[in-house]
Amino acid sequence: MKLFISLLIPLAVGAFAGLFTSSGVNGWYASANKPGFNPPNWIFAPVWTGLYIMMGIALFLVWRSAAAKELKQAALILFAVQLLLNFAWSFIFFKLEMTGWALVEMIMMWVMILLTILWFGKISPVAAWLLVPYISWVSFAAVLNYSIWKLN
Repeated sequence: MKLFISLLIPLAVGAFAGLFTSSGVNGWYASANKPGFNPPNWIFAPVWTGLYIMMGIALFLVWRSAAAKELKQAALILFAVQLLLNFAWSFIFFKLEMTGWALVEMIMMWVMILLTILWFGKISPVAAWLLVPYISWVSFAAVLNYSIWKLN
């Protein structure tokens, strides 16, 4: 049951954020100036789905661990905060069309992902490594966000 819930949480957040993303992609984003390295739109859904699944597995490994209660609680709070910021970015960028503020928010999200990785690593190195593709993608997305902000 913990595995199911751990997978459901990030996938549900991603699906809900996807509502804002899809309306933005088909709206203002379609005509926005984008850099040459902007991936095709179809790539984002499968990449994010994979990342959310890895996040869920990492969450499960930490949640079921026998780590000290305080350490585990801090790690889970960091996870929740970065996931909330993940959701907020889609809203700020796609719904509000505030690409500059979305970049600021994404930097905060990147810091929270890094802290989550560090705390998860104290509990489960595998859980920490499962978040490395996530922070890598968010790093790329931050460069992309910056480029779109500058071009528009």
